[in-house]
Amino acid sequence: MKRRTIVSIAAAALVVSSTSAVSYASDDHPDLGLGGTVDDGHEGHTHYEDGARDPSAPLAEFDSDGVVSDGPSGKRVKNLALRGRGERLDANATTDVWTHEGYSYTGTFNSPCGGEEGAGVWVWNVKNPNDPSFVTVIDSPTGSRSNDVKVDTLNSGTILVHSNESCGGGPGGVELYEVSDPANPMHLSSIRADEINPISNDLFGGISDVGVHNMWLFSQGGNDYVSIVAESAFDNFRTYDITDPTDPQLASAWGAEEVFDPGVGDETEDVGRVLDAALWLISGFGDSQNRFLHDITLNADGDVAYLSNWDAGLIRLDMSDPANPQLVSVALDPENGSLDGEVNSHAAWPSDDGSIVVETEEDFNAWGVRPPTNLTFGEGDPATPLPGTAASTNAGDTFEGSQTGNNVTVDADSITVNSGPLSGTTFPASELAGDQPKFADVGAMTGEAVWIGRACDGDAILNAGAIDAGDIAIIRRGACTFREKNFNAADAGAAAVVITNNVPSSPWGGVRIWDYSDPANPQLASTFDTACSASAEPIPGCDMFGTYSVHNVVVENTDDGRVKAYISWYRDGMLVLDVTDPANPVEVARYFDNSEEFLASNGGEPHDFWGVHKVNDEPWIYGSDRNGGLYVFKEQGKGSGK
Repeated sequence: MKRRTIVSIAAAALVVSSTSAVSYASDDHPDLGLGGTVDDGHEGHTHYEDGARDPSAPLAEFDSDGVVSDGPSGKRVKNLALRGRGERLDANATTDVWTHEGYSYTGTFNSPCGGEEGAGVWVWNVKNPNDPSFVTVIDSPTGSRSNDVKVDTLNSGTILVHSNESCGGGPGGVELYEVSDPANPMHLSSIRADEINPISNDLFGGISDVGVHNMWLFSQGGNDYVSIVAESAFDNFRTYDITDPTDPQLASAWGAEEVFDPGVGDETEDVGRVLDAALWLISGFGDSQNRFLHDITLNADGDVAYLSNWDAGLIRLDMSDPANPQLVSVALDPENGSLDGEVNSHAAWPSDDGSIVVETEEDFNAWGVRPPTNLTFGEGDPATPLPGTAASTNAGDTFEGSQTGNNVTVDADSITVNSGPLSGTTFPASELAGDQPKFADVGAMTGEAVWIGRACDGDAILNAGAIDAGDIAIIRRGACTFREKNFNAADAGAAAVVITNNVPSSPWGGVRIWDYSDPANPQLASTFDTACSASAEPIPGCDMFGTYSVHNVVVENTDDGRVKAYISWYRDGMLVLDVTDPANPVEVARYFDNSEEFLASNGGEPHDFWGVHKVNDEPWIYGSDRNGGLYVFKEQGKGSGK
């Protein structure tokens, strides 16, 4: 393969790999007993030998019908009680949550985008956790979203940092604020991040002002730092000295490419060496194969960093000298650590002594009957020509088997077959973001559905002779950007496009628990999945359009000697696992509510938990619901909180 072709494939993959598919719905959960699966893949909790302590036992008094948690089959809240809410009834809007000194902070997803009302970091007063109150919004820069937010009291004051990712042409990087008075945040500075390695910068056409997905604040002695996840090709993990928060200075930059080829990040002459590392970064495991950094967590002393590096695994760095990160180990076990061979290291959190680390595997490539969402045609000059929507893998398989002769009506939410071999069928869909014409403006479109294949540059357009003015091109996802497919469909004469997923049915992502007794040689102790996340296809009670991947995690050593993981699990709710014995994780609490009363209180939408946070030695668990805003929980039962 010629080098130019390799670079083109790598560049395309860098673009496509940044998208994720998420969705939600509101059907009942299944009656599946205890509702969890552990590392042996069987439903239910771990069984204990006679005389062994079952961490769930203190919660039994709150149970009904032998159910330890209230999901999937419990009918009422028992052991993880909802105590307070900060309502933000805006579907798919709220992202991460962080709490510090009586205030909670929640981020914003793509919509509303910076410059629109409500876009930014929402500040909540939670001094009375039973009754959170809205304080203010720290506005995102115009055209950017503030997905992640962290707050900590450092040497220079109480510092808030939030991420910037473009949602409308805005800047990347991060913004720093002083929030000793959260009602009156004071902007201190901005950090912008470019591609550092000059060869990789040239290979990919110049990468500047990249987005930042997550951050972490920490201090060492008299110095303060923020580490960020830069969405560059190399050097994703960057640490800035913010001892003077008005003048951040880059202290170090490191990337997973160093695992593949130590020193390649500093390479300035050998193009082949850099290209090999770049290709390794996009050739991981399973369906989503990039090895880019997604999230970072540092220990309380700020001298150990855990990098959730997607298919590169969970990387531990020695940060004793923030200017010189040193690789300690990589925790990676695709065969035993995932139900479907994915890695997708998304987030991680250590116990106090670092001997146990809980890692989450985010995986949306599941259940081929679901339409992918959160996809984009991007923006450029000229604008993308055709309106377009996305459909599921099984919709694509169906149209591939009946490539012409079906008259369909397409809009933002569905493809309805009016006549032809597939007549009477309706496929759920999800409109792509980007600069293309929107169905809300042009209206639903009707024409013959024509299967045209992948529609990448150089691909033959299948059934080209069957395309007439007004027809709908059905395209298979993969190998090139959605934007490229759209332009090629327009050139073939189509009036709209349907992108169909290319991922077969598989399970969702679950939890990995690692034994770090030897930090240089971590061992996979166990895995944990819910009944819905472990299923390779929808099962009764697990909503076909719900998102059942695990998401974020916080780990705490409790005052009764336990180690607990608090987990946001999208549609499955908020879970608490006892991981004191890392080989035997036990679900001891869950919040799940699908009642009509709850749906009415949540703007008609089900809960869809994105973020989780907990302040050490306090009983409150903070969750961020994409549809409903801020939730405050308290674990019930003896020994499960204060």
